[in-house]
Amino acid sequence: MWAALGAAGILRDLYDRGASRPAAPDPGRLSELLGAVDARGDNGITLSVLVQAASALPLLAACAPEAGPVRAALDETLSGTATVALAATDDAAAGSDLTGLGTEVTIGPDELVLTGGKRWITTAWEADRLLVLARHRPGRHFTSFTWVLVPATAPGVRIRPAGTDLLTGSATGHVEFDAVRLPVDHLVGRPGRGMAAFARHMGTERLAGALWAVALTRRVLADTKQRLTRRHIDGQPLWHNDVVRQRYATCLVQVRQLRALCDSLGEQVVDRHDLAAAALLKSAAGLVAEPVLATCAQLQGADGFARDGAQHIRSEAAVLGIGGGVTELVLGTVADNADALLAELSP
Repeated sequence: MWAALGAAGILRDLYDRGASRPAAPDPGRLSELLGAVDARGDNGITLSVLVQAASALPLLAACAPEAGPVRAALDETLSGTATVALAATDDAAAGSDLTGLGTEVTIGPDELVLTGGKRWITTAWEADRLLVLARHRPGRHFTSFTWVLVPATAPGVRIRPAGTDLLTGSATGHVEFDAVRLPVDHLVGRPGRGMAAFARHMGTERLAGALWAVALTRRVLADTKQRLTRRHIDGQPLWHNDVVRQRYATCLVQVRQLRALCDSLGEQVVDRHDLAAAALLKSAAGLVAEPVLATCAQLQGADGFARDGAQHIRSEAAVLGIGGGVTELVLGTVADNADALLAELSP
């Protein structure tokens, strides 16, 4: 899938917004990309495309010099000839506690030495390179972290599948780094800027997650309506039942509201790096996807338990409320920005 997107020029077009904004994807094109990939019905592949297109690529684009391995990684990933896995979630800390990570990099004059481990990394065991967030000095201060570009075949790198039946197309895995030695030009950006760069571009992934939530729930809603139209009770389609119609309509309203949020906040997130807007989108996606997919799964009855059916999709879509920040924690960011968000609602 990634090779096909690159060969068709879709990945480069995603970032073709002029020299002034090379690291910002176009929200409209991002929506079209995720909608088209989601239509194939493989949530694991969609997740892999999302993380690379909306997280790894922005970081590489923002930090790549004119030449060297980081620039080569950016060019090859955009062309579809290589893939890159974003390796942030750490062995030593909860996913939401990035400043507690234990993966360490020692930066010498000519060499880097990387030690530690990463868990639940999307695309890990099929990626050509890993973009690794590591600690280069003690402490939880945001200036203590740096990104390192690690070839997946480098000595000391061990990758194993994550061991789950969900999102199989995502190639999610766990990674270990045992004194991995690399040239110093494999640093991505300046030392100490890793967490700041991550925070600056985290909003793009959160926007992408919300856009995917719209595409995914729309697909499942469309399938559910077809099923309700075909199934009959007392000679009447289930679709004509008032209770069924009201529950379905409620879901449709929620998805349309989420799409409206994406449309109104997309440019704000990718161009102004508005973290409050990104948190609003991330929490909204989690709050919409779960109840909508749960309702669809119930309305489909026993059919929802079929292989790759609505119940399975619902389980896989739980990643929308976890990946990139657990919904309940992200809502804290929304609350922290309550005054600004309320002011935006003024006429």
